[in-house]
Amino acid sequence: MRILTVGAGAVGGFFGARLAAAGQDVSFLVRPARAKALRARGLRVEGQGEQLHLTPKLVTADAPGGPYDLVLLSVKATALHPALADIEPAVGPDTAVVPLLNGVAHLDALTARLGAGAVLGGVAKVVTTLSAEGDILRMAPPAVILTGETDARPSARVERIRTALADAGIDSPETGDIVAAMWHKWVFISTLVALTCLMRGTVGEVNAVPGGSALGPSLLAEAAAVAEAAGHPVPESERAFTTSTVTASGSPLTPSLYRDLVAGAPTEADHVLTDLTVRARALGVATPLLDLAALHLRVHEHRLAAARS
Repeated sequence: MRILTVGAGAVGGFFGARLAAAGQDVSFLVRPARAKALRARGLRVEGQGEQLHLTPKLVTADAPGGPYDLVLLSVKATALHPALADIEPAVGPDTAVVPLLNGVAHLDALTARLGAGAVLGGVAKVVTTLSAEGDILRMAPPAVILTGETDARPSARVERIRTALADAGIDSPETGDIVAAMWHKWVFISTLVALTCLMRGTVGEVNAVPGGSALGPSLLAEAAAVAEAAGHPVPESERAFTTSTVTASGSPLTPSLYRDLVAGAPTEADHVLTDLTVRARALGVATPLLDLAALHLRVHEHRLAAARS
């Protein structure tokens, strides 16, 4: 299987490295600065028993190659539209595109640009980050990609992709409704983002102060109500997992969006929180806490925009 991984950061680099190490024909579409670093140092994945050091096959936007059998799209939402222009020449009539972004708004953008037939749904569950040297550090055990047709029909191409992922040690259980799974991941990440960004602290720091342990479940209740109104109720098992995650005492957990915020960098706030609150209004669901978190992040983005002008 010829695979194009768009981005060689903490998520795309991790999954792409696993697939390449398993013998798949993997190319990484990267920006010039990342290409320079990878040519000098190689692609390294470490942590949680992982020790991979590869010389990656790199392509750039001016010559992406293709067509590919599979495109794994693992950019941040802020880079989605430039990435779509980059990958369009690499998508042929039989290419499957699996986006590994949070939220669901990107499905419309992908379909409009590439056609509905090319686009699958996707969910990534992995805890990785980039070191100062650009190496990928794996910080927790999950290594999961869920995928499926957006209309939930059985599909031979989905089975081929799941087999390739499993052969690379990436869990890819069968998913009956991938769009629902994307919503459920969105509920989890929006709860975690709102909690840490609104309070400007780790999960453990929030729960260490009086009243802190009540905030996570309240945010979860709002996000889950939006998903239910949209026709994708969150299973009790997933609600319980999210509750335990956001109320964990001493937890150092923060999402990447929080880390971008404290670093003074642009964030995926519009894709993760603003879109959710807009959908909540359309569905008649009140989300005062999520609205406040979205407002907090819009002020941050406004400040960055003003500094650039």
